[in-house]
Amino acid sequence: MKTVLAPRASAILYEVLRSCGNNLPFLLPANICPIVPMTFLKSGTPFEFVDISPESLHMDTDLVERRLRSDSRQYGGILYAHTYGDPTTPSEFFRWVKDRWNGLVVIDDRCLCIPELEPAEQSGVDVTLFSTGYAKIADIGFGGFAFLRDELTHEHHGLPFDELELRATEADYKASINAGRRYAYHDSAWLQTEAALPTWDEYAGRVRQALQETIAQRRVINAVYNSVIPAELQLGIGFQLWRFNLLLPNRDAALKAIFDAGLFASSHYRSLVGIMGEGTDANASDLSAHVVNLFNDHHYTIDMAERTAGIIVRSL
Repeated sequence: MKTVLAPRASAILYEVLRSCGNNLPFLLPANICPIVPMTFLKSGTPFEFVDISPESLHMDTDLVERRLRSDSRQYGGILYAHTYGDPTTPSEFFRWVKDRWNGLVVIDDRCLCIPELEPAEQSGVDVTLFSTGYAKIADIGFGGFAFLRDELTHEHHGLPFDELELRATEADYKASINAGRRYAYHDSAWLQTEAALPTWDEYAGRVRQALQETIAQRRVINAVYNSVIPAELQLGIGFQLWRFNLLLPNRDAALKAIFDAGLFASSHYRSLVGIMGEGTDANASDLSAHVVNLFNDHHYTIDMAERTAGIIVRSL
């Protein structure tokens, strides 16, 4: 396995996609973070969206299998992501894909999961991608890294970068998502692929320290949410580390009440079908219509968590 460190995880994804060079579409989950299809658009790599499973809340591997069986020659790869950082991994499915269609590139996007600083054995994937940037579990303010299969071609692509163009691009695609309208991509210098980076050992040390601090914080805040919010509203424990996730019948009313109280929460991730690409999304749309992500990192205090949990209960 090769280890690659970059200013952000999307820079590694961009370089992998450019190095593949087969111009065949990848399969992506419909509820993926928008920066992923944005990176595909910048690299010129086509993609299609696949709905999530109502049971696992991750990309539906049965649907992926059906598309591959229909004609695997029309696909270049699969990008699998872990909804809300749940670490559950379909390793047998990955190995089955590689055994049957070795030419397909399999990317395991673990950017919302706990960063693992050693590669997994027999993972069955070509690329395992992690992030330590803003709002990730180990947020050190920058950085992404990946473990790449030795046989996978990877070339560095230096790109011009402008912070203002990044902000403008973010505002543009967020406006399209909020309005539910088709996004028209315009290329610019929004992706940072080059920066002065620490050595791997220095970087890994910072990540370990950040993990030690943030996991302790998240456990304290999660305990507050657990003690107040009914269990039937909570997603499973595997989904509760990146943020504390609920499914609410009155999501919009609950979010409004939280913001009216001077607190905050989020509702990631909206399906991108019809906005950034085509595909299926019934389950992804249903999830996004009911999910509320409660904050549990250093931006939130115990008092804020107690007030937020109280608002959730009163809003039911």
